[in-house]
Amino acid sequence: MTTERIPPPAVAGEREMIRAFLDYHRSTLAMKCDGLSDEQLRRQSMPPSTLSLLGLVRHMAEVERAWFRRIFDGEDIPLVWSDSRDFQVAYDASTSTRAEAFSAWETEVEHARRIEEKAESLDVTVYEPKGGEDVSLRLVMFHLIHEYARHNGHADLIREGIDGTVGA
Repeated sequence: MTTERIPPPAVAGEREMIRAFLDYHRSTLAMKCDGLSDEQLRRQSMPPSTLSLLGLVRHMAEVERAWFRRIFDGEDIPLVWSDSRDFQVAYDASTSTRAEAFSAWETEVEHARRIEEKAESLDVTVYEPKGGEDVSLRLVMFHLIHEYARHNGHADLIREGIDGTVGA
């Protein structure tokens, strides 16, 4: 399977640009996992870290769910792999499969897209209890871009360690 990654437009309105950058980073994570077996996806980066590509996919499913469904849309649901706010639980992909992790992640991405699309504007705010303040959809989307960009750097190093593949 080869992931299609569409670069963000050079000129666009703010919402379209933010949406495109978020989708670009989502695609980058999927691309870093292309062509690898479940065993390779579970391979940990380096001791003592338990970080793996599959763990990153699971973690990002939790991040998407927490920010878009739980916080922004107010759904009273647990995280995918944990009933707390402990996103670290998702990093343990030792028994996970590509099918399980990607299914959960893709489901959460689709929910996030629907929630974002139905919001009137990027200025819509909701209360974020952990931070104790209101946050805008703009902040949520920028936070997700930041989270993906940071973890895609990790994914690049992990992938290089697996089979030498490097690049954007």
